[in-house]
Amino acid sequence: MPEATKYPALAAIARESLLQMTPAESIGELVDERDDGDGIVTLFFTSEMVGYPGWRWTVSLSNFDDQEPSVLETELTPGDGALLAPDWVPWSDRLADYKAAQEGEEAAESDDDESDDDDDSDDDESDESEEDEDDDLGSDILHGGDVDGVDIDEALADVESDDDDPDDDDPDDDDPDDDDPDDDESSEDDDDDDESDDEDAEDPEDEGEKTY
Repeated sequence: MPEATKYPALAAIARESLLQMTPAESIGELVDERDDGDGIVTLFFTSEMVGYPGWRWTVSLSNFDDQEPSVLETELTPGDGALLAPDWVPWSDRLADYKAAQEGEEAAESDDDESDDDDDSDDDESDESEEDEDDDLGSDILHGGDVDGVDIDEALADVESDDDDPDDDDPDDDDPDDDDPDDDESSEDDDDDDESDDEDAEDPEDEGEKTY
């Protein structure tokens, strides 16, 4: 705003009317004010719209002592030099500026990619370190100290010792089969029967002699 505006109330009304047609970020400061006579005042605000350098928001209001101020017109108007073409720049200079800008963008992208690779490498190293810590912790739990009153190392040593000793043979398997006493007695009975049969089968001549 100008340092000493004569129309502070009109400036507030003018800005509010502009907000109904454009975003607040596109409205700059109050840079000028003009009394057009016949109870009409025009206020000028800088334009912050992209593509409109040097343009101004213009708001015309009625200003009568016996009436409330009202907005008559709002528009975007060019300021001094807004419609003039920029100074001519040779094509070679513009091309050099373009190439320099492109190289700067590529360098920035390359730095970002390297930074991302470094971050990924740090994450991988961190994961490996955590896995090693987990392995160490698991080893302590499985092989260190007592678990439920049992010394794990001692129990493992006993198991390994049992695996190294050869299995004892079953004494029943090594001893020859003992003859069954019942089988022996049955064999002797068979021999006696054979001898009895032999005696009965003596020569008949001997028997005849006895009968005569």
